Amino acid sequence: MRKNFIIHPKYSHLAEKLKDVLNNFEKNGEYVTKGERNVIKMVQLEGTSFNIKKFKTPHVFQSLVYEFLRKSKAKRSFEYASKLIGFGINTPFPVAYLERFSFGLKKSFYVSEHVNYDFDFRELIHNPEFKKRNEVLNQFTQFTFKLHENGVNFLDHSPGNTLILETDKNKFDFYLIDLNRMRFEPMDFKKRMRNFRRLWLSKTMIKIMAKKYAELYGKTYSETHELMSFYSRKFQKVKNSKKLRRRR
Repeated sequence: MRKNFIIHPKYSHLAEKLKDVLNNFEKNGEYVTKGERNVIKMVQLEGTSFNIKKFKTPHVFQSLVYEFLRKSKAKRSFEYASKLIGFGINTPFPVAYLERFSFGLKKSFYVSEHVNYDFDFRELIHNPEFKKRNEVLNQFTQFTFKLHENGVNFLDHSPGNTLILETDKNKFDFYLIDLNRMRFEPMDFKKRMRNFRRLWLSKTMIKIMAKKYAELYGKTYSETHELMSFYSRKFQKVKNSKKLRRRR
């Protein structure tokens, strides 16, 4: 079995301990999430907390693709996080990744620093009375604008993938997670508005965010609101139709 272990120089002193944790993943750490596809555990090493994401083992064809033709999700997560930080965009600090190959990719892990966050974007959707909701939405729009200005097309820009910390009174920091689906490319106006579609925005949320984005981008409110609404409603309609078909 061939292994590929890459660790950031900042944590090179923990390389052997981290390898041991990854080699005995089932025995170490506490579960953060335990999904059908991926598992995340939190571990502590020398006083620092880390999140370890274990990706689901791909089927035979995919595993060969990941060995010879395409970067694994773990490697992409590490590299994309490094790029985001280079742009001044927050994401949990990329610590390391490990790949194991044996006639294809068998196991892969991505390690990042643990972030103690206050809430995620889903709270703003489920609770219209959320304290400081409008301010958070405005600052989140500025955060998304910064992504677009840096040519970041986050394909999984969805409610559960942004962690939010209140750092000061009326000041919020946003951290992107689940990074393996991302493109770095020029973002025209249509791509930018389409990038909001997965956030499940209500009409009220769109009004707030379209106003702020129009100010930042130099477009009129009406054309920004129209296009953001179009892509959001289209996405929600497709998803709701699929849910209805599954229930029948």
